[in-house]
Amino acid sequence: MLFVTGKGGAGKTTFSSALARYAAAQGKKTLVVEMDDKGALARALQVDDLQFVAREVEPNLFAMAMNTEDSLREYIRLFVRNPLVSTIGPLAKILDFVANAAPGVKEILAVGKLCWEVRERNYDLVIVDAEATGHIVAQVDAPSILSNLVQVGVIREQTKWMQEMLHDKSTTGVVVVTTPEEMPVLETVQLLDTLQNTTKVGVAAVVANRVHEDVVLGVDIPVFNELQNAVRKKKVSPAVADALASPLEILEIAIDRRKNEVSNLEQLVSRSRSSGVMFMSVMDIDASSHNVVEQLTSVLTEELQ
Repeated sequence: MLFVTGKGGAGKTTFSSALARYAAAQGKKTLVVEMDDKGALARALQVDDLQFVAREVEPNLFAMAMNTEDSLREYIRLFVRNPLVSTIGPLAKILDFVANAAPGVKEILAVGKLCWEVRERNYDLVIVDAEATGHIVAQVDAPSILSNLVQVGVIREQTKWMQEMLHDKSTTGVVVVTTPEEMPVLETVQLLDTLQNTTKVGVAAVVANRVHEDVVLGVDIPVFNELQNAVRKKKVSPAVADALASPLEILEIAIDRRKNEVSNLEQLVSRSRSSGVMFMSVMDIDASSHNVVEQLTSVLTEELQ
């Protein structure tokens, strides 16, 4: 089970979808789950709205979306084993309130469903389009948090096996998707520290998305520098200087951006390697394309095979 997280705009939903498509194409029966039920996963997969019940959207690829009420009903059906689950409307409303109010309860309902799917071996791989980086720790560590609050009883027993599954690095891992700018990289490093120092949940990979390529390479660098010097020192005619000013300024901005990206990526690579975490970078993909997921799936296929 892989929990894919990232800051808003980092591309975690796109990556989750592409990874799920890649796994399905390799013959693995794959489930991809959207945790916040905002419809982003359905849009990425270009399918109708997803429901709590998983459905096959492509060969070997199943998709679903979580919500608190249905997670609660599933919890009662699977774990409390209440045969009257369809008739407990008032009780469900009360428990739904508790699920949203009590710390860790809402998360345990959703994570419990995921762990159950893994335990029952209904799928070869479960990919979770998880909460953003600011909430992922509470999500993946919910069983531990709740077990500290509840010392005895059925909930304690259920959180125990969930913890064992979530803490097993051969079964569960977190994939952090980021972009190579300074703040996202800093937040990623902080998240890695938090996950590895305060939880027992493993980090499977760090993915840098939307990485730009070098805009000036090799023999082009001296040419660019000479043009810059010629314009700055007025060694060319005013007309030529005016014509070159804007393109050179844009090019200089792109070069500076790339230098900053390289520095940030080096920090990420170093931090990943020191933790034994796989690192991969995804080159900038045309966001205006009608199917970004398809492009990213092709990238993953080249990277992972």
